[in-house]
Order: sequence, then C-alpha cells, then structure tokens
Amino acid sequence: MYNTLRIEVLMPIPEPSFRDRALFVRLFGPDVYAVGGYVRDLLRGAGPEEVDLLVARRTVETIVERLARHGQVDLVGRSFGVIKFTRRGLTYDVALPRSDRAAAGTRRGHKDIIVRADPDLPVEEDLRRRDFRCNSIALRLSDGAILDPFGGRADIRARVLRVTDAAAFPEDPLRVLRAARFASVLRFRPDPSIYVLAKDIDLSGLSVERINEELFRILLRSPRPSAGLEELFRLGVLRRLFPELYALTLVIQDSLFHPEQDAYGHHTVWSHTKLTVDQAARLASVFGLEPPRALALLLAALYHDAGKAETTAWEHKRGRMVVTSAGHDIASERIARQAFARNRIFSWNGSDVRSTALMLVRTHHRPAELWAHRREVTRKAFNRLAADVKGEIELCAYLDAADRGGRGRRPMRGLDRESRWLLNTFKALGVNRLAITPIIMGRDLIALGAEPGPALGAVLKDLYRRQLDNEFRTKAGGLRLARTLLEERS
Repeated sequence: MYNTLRIEVLMPIPEPSFRDRALFVRLFGPDVYAVGGYVRDLLRGAGPEEVDLLVARRTVETIVERLARHGQVDLVGRSFGVIKFTRRGLTYDVALPRSDRAAAGTRRGHKDIIVRADPDLPVEEDLRRRDFRCNSIALRLSDGAILDPFGGRADIRARVLRVTDAAAFPEDPLRVLRAARFASVLRFRPDPSIYVLAKDIDLSGLSVERINEELFRILLRSPRPSAGLEELFRLGVLRRLFPELYALTLVIQDSLFHPEQDAYGHHTVWSHTKLTVDQAARLASVFGLEPPRALALLLAALYHDAGKAETTAWEHKRGRMVVTSAGHDIASERIARQAFARNRIFSWNGSDVRSTALMLVRTHHRPAELWAHRREVTRKAFNRLAADVKGEIELCAYLDAADRGGRGRRPMRGLDRESRWLLNTFKALGVNRLAITPIIMGRDLIALGAEPGPALGAVLKDLYRRQLDNEFRTKAGGLRLARTLLEERS
C-alpha cells in the first residue's frame, strides 16, 4: 500500500485547452491527467505547445486498445508504460504512473535509470519522481482539479526552481543540466540547495546526445541564453563537460577594450562570451533565422574566443601594458573543432551546423579588419571573405555585430554601423554566393584537351584563386586564362 498526500483545488481548466481533451475524458474519465511542462506552462500563462498525459488505473493493453480506435498508436516500451498516440497530425505522450530508481552497480547516467510502470501507483507518487516542483503538478481533465502535493504553483508564482525530492534528484544526472535550462528558458531562480546537490553528482555517464540537447535548448529557446550558460558554470557543468569554455572563466581581457564585466567586477572572456551569445540570439530573432542557421551562429558565438585561453598575454603597447590575444581566431577554430568532435556535434535537423560554426569562428575577425582598412580594400578582399565563409555573408556580419555588442549589455535591435557597411559593400560590389561559385569547371578544362588527374586539379585551384582576385569575371575570360595556364604547364 502507498501512503499518499493528495491536495486538490477545483478550478476551471486554464485556457488554451488542447484539441483532443474531450476524447481523452470520454475514454478514461477521471483517471486521465495532463502533467509536467504542459500544466506548468499553462499555469504561468505561457501557452504550452506539447501535451503529456498520465492515465491511472488502466493497463497498457487497455490504453492501447482504446486509443487504437481513434488514431495511430506506438508503444515505446511496455515496462516504461509510454505510448505515442497520433491523431490528425498531433502526437501525444500517454504514460502510466511510473517509479524510477538507479540501476544497481552502474555508473549513474541517464540510461542507467530503471523505470517501472504501475497502473495502481497513486498519481502523487508519479509526481514525486519528477525533477522540480514546478513540473510535479497534474491537472485532471474531467473537472479541472489541480493536484499539487509539492507546492509547485507557489514556486511558479515565485519564479523559483526547487527539487521535488532531494533524495531522488541525484539518481538522474541529466537533471543538473535541466536545472540550467529551466532557469534560462523559464527565467526561474534556482534554489541554493540545487548547487549543493549538483556538486556531488557524477555527470560522466551522460550521453553526448542528451548533453547537446540541453545545450541547444538553452541556446535556441532562452530569451537570454547567458542565464543558462551562467548556471552551467555555477552548477559545475562547465568545468566537467565543457572544459574549453570553463577555461575562459579564468582568462582576463583588457578592461579598456572590453569594459564588460561580471557581477563581481571581473573582466573575463567568459563575461564577454555570454554577452556575445545573447546578442547573437537577439539578431537571430530580429532577422528570422531558421533554427539550424541560428544554432550555427550561436555555437560560433559560444566558441569564437575559445582560443584566448591559449593566446592571451601581456604586451606593452601605446604606452601601457595591454592584454592581447594575437591569433586567437585560428586557435579558437582548432579548439572548437576538438570540442565539437568530442561532443559529436555535426549536423542538426539536416544542416551541417558544425562546418558553418567553425568557419564563422575562423573568420570572425575579418569583417573588423575590412572596416579598419575600408578606404583601401578592394573587391578581392570581399571575394575571399565570401569564399571562406562559403557564401554565409549574413551570418558572418551577424557574428561580427554580436561580438562588438558583447562589450556592453544594451540589447541589439539590429546591425550596427560597421556590420551595415559590410553588407552594403558586399551588395554594392555584387559579391554574393553566386559570384563566388567557380566559373571554370573540370569539364571545361577537359574540353580544352587537359587530362584528368592531379595536374588538372592544380589548374582548377589556381583558376579559382585568380577568379577571387578579379583576374577574370566571365567564362570567356576564364577560358582564355585556362588555355595559357595549360600551355605553360605542358
């Protein structure tokens, strides 16, 4: 028998409701509940998107049988008691009450949690297994009763994040990362006890896929990603899972060139990095970037100064000792490449975010160099930059602007003067993705009599370099130069 604590407050179901609520009530009566994030977001007036449902006092077989008459059913796992139910293009997670425990004799990781479904388990006990009190609330669909045995609504009103069960919290180390994400996305303040718990939780068993998922959600879903990044630092996650970023917390910057600082007055690269990510997120929103391009931009902002941990030094310049980081852009790309490989960050939603982010990191100083020499730069310099970023000219400008905006806390509402000049000059010169496409191809050289092989590849590479240097801009001009090069080589 279970000892249960049951608190119910009758109230109308908050709006908006979801489309198939009446169907679930008809099928399961007073034993079906909305749970977790759906209820939390509903109570805080945020307009939830996904609906998770809990059905008590029914076996898996009964639930599947009833749902199958009205839509597509996919049983994720019998022991887990989770069912995917799709009806008219909308998918619901339908679960039985469950209990969690860590697998004996294993290194704790998200995959080491043993989940057991129990149709007779009281709903309150299922809520107890959840991570935070704001997520440990259920809403009974039949009459709008709220089950809140752990005070989650009070936490929502206070905008505070507190664990539901301190004894069970360490069982799943992913909860430490989720604390950072919720603090950032929901803008909730973590209770100090979370830092004490997180300190001794082993994170080594977490899969890189789950780590990336939480990081990407912080970057893409937070109104201010820096809040989540700072929580990763405070919770010890940065030191244990993102050592390249943790190193930046210990590197200072020149206070005149980088006046931004943390709450304690430290002019660290980490302070600048967090602000740069925030500004990049704002620009991604202003310009309506689709999620894969936004993620590539945000990852580039996160790692754009990673090389400063290796290159920062004191130097006497302009009559004083200055903190410099010469060559940090190249070092940053190398460090980011290593971090991406370790965390298996490659493609996301069909887009190669890794390659895009790395080339943005490598070139993030180039726009500033063009601006500094704007009176004498030629089309050749713009051609080369466009080629080096593979036509992602806008993303290059956005990162450049965010980097500059990362020296202050004023939110950017658009591009600054330097970045507007960059994009306007690209446009005026006609340098775009099409303009940097190679004009002369291998088949053109073969038509001129060249033999396939390494020599042909070398000529193509030379021709493309000359194209970027404006030695020709038409196919006829390229072919004339190609004949000359082939004759010289033969």
